[in-house]
Amino acid sequence: MAGQGVLVAGGTGALGTAVLRELLDAGFDVTATWLVAAERERVEQELGDKELPAFVEADLMEPEGAERAVAAVADLGAVVNLVGGFSAGPRVHEADPEDFDRMLRLNLRPGLLLACAAMPRLIEAGGGAFVGVSARPALRPFPGGAAYSTAKAAVLAFIKALDSEYRQDGIRCNAILPSVIDTPANRRSQPDADYSKWVPPAEIARVVRFLVSDDSAPTSGAAIPVYGRA
Repeated sequence: MAGQGVLVAGGTGALGTAVLRELLDAGFDVTATWLVAAERERVEQELGDKELPAFVEADLMEPEGAERAVAAVADLGAVVNLVGGFSAGPRVHEADPEDFDRMLRLNLRPGLLLACAAMPRLIEAGGGAFVGVSARPALRPFPGGAAYSTAKAAVLAFIKALDSEYRQDGIRCNAILPSVIDTPANRRSQPDADYSKWVPPAEIARVVRFLVSDDSAPTSGAAIPVYGRA
């Protein structure tokens, strides 16, 4: 890719920490966004003796936050957007329409704002990569998850729209589609689940690293399943 700087938006979660570790090991110059100091401190502790990423405090629900995050990366070559949210509840006729609005805003708006801020930089650099996170329910919805499934389908449509608009500029735009990720929080919330069917964050992080790197040069507009046997 043209630049070696990678912005990881939402890099302080369980998947984010794994992505940071993978990209740092691969030699990229990594910058991670954060909002909660305790989460940033946890990432620093988990990475231990490893070289730490640069950190930028940014609210990615606001244009100014996305612009600040992108501006913090000197040699921007890729954006990885891990920001999103999950909710499940009653069926559609019993659900609160506000939940649809909240899921769409939380899952779609950060990627939109990051793309608005980053695409001019990537065009000027001669190309790069933009990676978003959709989810398996975008393709296979589940009862009670209409708002989440719709929001993640919107993320996938948005990534494909970015591909159609920026492929000729050398910018690869791809989405990964996880299901339940094997994290401590998910294990606590589902203590009776079969964890062998869940995908560890480190395995998903390797796919993200591939999509960021020039190894994925022929790949753009893809919806890549990373949900293992779940």
